[in-house]
Amino acid sequence: MTKGPNTRLADLFGLAGWSKGELARLVNRQSVAMGHAQLSTDTSRVRRWIDTGETPRDPVPKVLAALFTERLGRVVTIEDLGFSRPGQSAGRQQSGLDGLPWAPDRTAEVLTEFTGMDLMLNRRGLVGAGAALTAGSALSSAMYDWLRGDTGSAAGILHSGHPAHPGAPVHADQAAIDRYDAAPVGSQEIEALEHSVEVFRAWDAARGGGLQRKAVVGQLNEVGGMLSYRHPDRLQRRLWGVAANLAVLAGWMSHDVGLEPTAQKYFVIAAHAAREGGDRPRAGEALSRAARQMVHLGRPDDALDLMKLARAGSGEETLPRTRAMLHTIEAWAQASMGRGQAMRRTLGEAEELFASDNGDVPPPSWMQMFDEADLHGMQALAFRTLAEHDPSAARVAEGHAKRALELRAEERQRSKIFDWISLASAYFIADEPEQADRYARLALVSIGENSSHRTWDRLREMYRLTGQYAGHGPVEDLREEIQHALPRKPKPPKLSGEPKPARLPGGRGLRSV
Repeated sequence: MTKGPNTRLADLFGLAGWSKGELARLVNRQSVAMGHAQLSTDTSRVRRWIDTGETPRDPVPKVLAALFTERLGRVVTIEDLGFSRPGQSAGRQQSGLDGLPWAPDRTAEVLTEFTGMDLMLNRRGLVGAGAALTAGSALSSAMYDWLRGDTGSAAGILHSGHPAHPGAPVHADQAAIDRYDAAPVGSQEIEALEHSVEVFRAWDAARGGGLQRKAVVGQLNEVGGMLSYRHPDRLQRRLWGVAANLAVLAGWMSHDVGLEPTAQKYFVIAAHAAREGGDRPRAGEALSRAARQMVHLGRPDDALDLMKLARAGSGEETLPRTRAMLHTIEAWAQASMGRGQAMRRTLGEAEELFASDNGDVPPPSWMQMFDEADLHGMQALAFRTLAEHDPSAARVAEGHAKRALELRAEERQRSKIFDWISLASAYFIADEPEQADRYARLALVSIGENSSHRTWDRLREMYRLTGQYAGHGPVEDLREEIQHALPRKPKPPKLSGEPKPARLPGGRGLRSV
């Protein structure tokens, strides 16, 4: 049965630069390498896949995904190629959003496939760039009703509607596909996985996402294999929690090193995994990471769309401190658009929520990084950002940045770099170049010891502010040192899902924390 041209496959085929005959030969060769020697294709079949929308039989879509992933240097999934999976609606799959939201029993499969492709890119030294980000409004429209609906994992229900027995594969026909030797795990193994998340999270906060990203993605891939088996409900929920935490980390580390479309995909995977485990607040926090990413890329209106989704999906059980954190991200987006009154109101609400959290309910592990120092750091960033529109906000930014630095734990090195840059930027805007030079140099000394590309993005923004002091002795020396130290700036990713990308007033660029 055909359904018209497969435009998604045609577009990727054009980018790859193969002839149809070359692709047919590559499919045959890759099939043998993947243990499917019985498969054989030719030019006419490739033409039918592209021109008539014919879907090749399994495992050809998986073979094609591997070939395009390697060729293009970024993760390409089966859905990216325009192919539906068994039981998946072709209409929803062709929406350009990978069939969002996924069916509950698809999350582990998507997780395992995507991490497997990402690891393949790591092995070959490819950069994973070139894909398009999905607009915040498009994500919100696709996921709003799903995220607000009843939570709870459906992983224990087979397509027949009968509960799976603990220890049995959730889908017998999928358990052997692209899995390592997965097996059911017990509470001790899950406890060890939860501890590994804490180790990875601490390393990321100290040294940035570049050095441990591959390890996190590999761990997440293994958890995907574990989730192909049904465990007792309590353990299953904990395992989904591990998956959500690792996916957020994989996304944050990807964002930290400039792999923006990859990062966005991990944030969406994390939201699905959290909802599978019945943890709505975690799902909302995962989507708030995607919102922070959008502000960093100069798309605050997309960030506000995502924050509406994050708040709506978090549920009433969200703790005050978590809600305070969500408010700070919304305030940063508002500041980026010059909405000073709205930003101040939102930050005021964040302060009240933070103060109202009396600690009677311990925060979840994923919120323990958001402390008073982070609250002040985000306030400093918001006021520093607003100061581009209203210079009087620079003084307030200075106060919050200094307070954040006083409170920062020594091991939070990346956050301290951001605080120094926020403080130096505020001083430049306030016309105090000597003070600005002092804090800019503290950031510059530390930045080379960190693998975070976002720190360089922020440094570029601060460098732009030094232009008015060209010729001023110390600042001129600082400018030369920054020019010498800055790596070449990568091209930002394009945006899909909207007619045209949103931009900051005046074309201002990257800001992040």
